[in-house]
Amino acid sequence: MVYKFFFVAALLLSFLKAFQQTKPAYQIYDTTGKVIAYEQMIKECQTADVVFFGELHNNSICHWLEYEVLNDLIKARDKKVVAGAEMFEADNQLVINELFQHLIPMSKWEENVRLWPNYSTDYKPIVELCYQNGISLIATNIPRRYAAKVAKGGFESLDSLSDEAKKFIAPLPIDYNPELPGYKGMLEMTGGMGSPHANDNLPKAQAVKDATMAYFILKYLQQGTIIIHYNGTYHSNNFEGIYWYLKKHNPDLNILTIASVEQDSISKLTPENKNLADYTICITTSMTKTY
Repeated sequence: MVYKFFFVAALLLSFLKAFQQTKPAYQIYDTTGKVIAYEQMIKECQTADVVFFGELHNNSICHWLEYEVLNDLIKARDKKVVAGAEMFEADNQLVINELFQHLIPMSKWEENVRLWPNYSTDYKPIVELCYQNGISLIATNIPRRYAAKVAKGGFESLDSLSDEAKKFIAPLPIDYNPELPGYKGMLEMTGGMGSPHANDNLPKAQAVKDATMAYFILKYLQQGTIIIHYNGTYHSNNFEGIYWYLKKHNPDLNILTIASVEQDSISKLTPENKNLADYTICITTSMTKTY
């Protein structure tokens, strides 16, 4: 009888090993490159004032995890969560509010806002999750037409805007540190200072987005409520971008950052992908893209 028991146990163990995940889609690491469980990351998120989820815009794993993280935070914090997103521009906030106030149906709402091409697959599930749970959704990004003005004419091009238009931008003048590595890196991509192809307004356009997103996050920040913000990972990598603007305005904020990277092998975080954020989601490069 004892031998029969051990035989069955051994057989069961072999089946379990056979069904173990041999091709994981992603792995989570801390700043040092140590593997971290998803549950530990969620536990840390619960104590933050602001959580930045830096995504790769076309990565299906990022979008699935964005949904799961929000859903788990809603449950853990008894719905004391606010979602914000780069994907929605500040001048669309009124229409978002009308949706959540049940003044317009979801189908009509989609007709009246500017949506990214991958909205239906990647961001609509998050909007619906917020809607179903009564969670506020804030549009944090500068209207793209104003960011385009900065890319062409610098910060001073915003001075001519009306007072009404300026409501959708961080207060002028925009604080800007061109020595931040992220902004310097953008300038170097165009050849650097002195190059005939250099465009020193390109990092300024990035900065005005970062400053505006930080401004609206601060505007909606409430005691005891977590703001989880979705943005391209480059907007919060290396504790720069939006993070830098938030800390400049309020150094005491408890901010947790999540970065996303792709690697051919996710068994070990490569040196260049360490220290990007508090947590880095490493995803296999062969993962299906949403566009």
